[in-house]
Amino acid sequence: MSLLNKKVVEFNLEAFQENKFIKVSNKDLIGKWSVLFFYPADFTFVCPTELEDLANYYHEFQAIDCEIYGVSCDTHFVHKAWHETSPAISKVNYPMIGDPTGILAKDLEIYDDLSGMSDRGTFIINPNGEVMMYEVSSGSVGRSAVELYRKIEAAKFTFENGGEACPANWKPGSKALTPGYDLVGKI
Repeated sequence: MSLLNKKVVEFNLEAFQENKFIKVSNKDLIGKWSVLFFYPADFTFVCPTELEDLANYYHEFQAIDCEIYGVSCDTHFVHKAWHETSPAISKVNYPMIGDPTGILAKDLEIYDDLSGMSDRGTFIINPNGEVMMYEVSSGSVGRSAVELYRKIEAAKFTFENGGEACPANWKPGSKALTPGYDLVGKI
């Protein structure tokens, strides 16, 4: 079953951000764009490269009113320890949510019961708190902040311009499509 348009479950979890512990809840996802960026575990190999890539583009995401949330089934304490020891993770300024009971990972159907970890999943959440776009990747394949940014811009465009669609590689300022009978067979 698809998770598109699914409201994120109610949650209230601990996170680590900017050298302090904070609370993050489903209410924080309302009224702005959000990305729940799940990764299997702290102190691993591919994960720090992805989180560092997002950290390098974090200001760009903030400029389009989008908050990034790194999420794993580790605790916020482990996030703090990783932040203090990893050169890549020390660059992360966005919230790193601890999901030790897997409430978010289970709700979004990426929790692995055997390992107790989440799969590598990216969820773009619209201002209504609903999943607008998502992908689940192999644990061995890292994701790209640049491509994620483009997808958020396209999702925002279609959300704000009902009836319009974004073709492949669409970027702001590019021509959008208005699906309809006149386009059938013309593209």
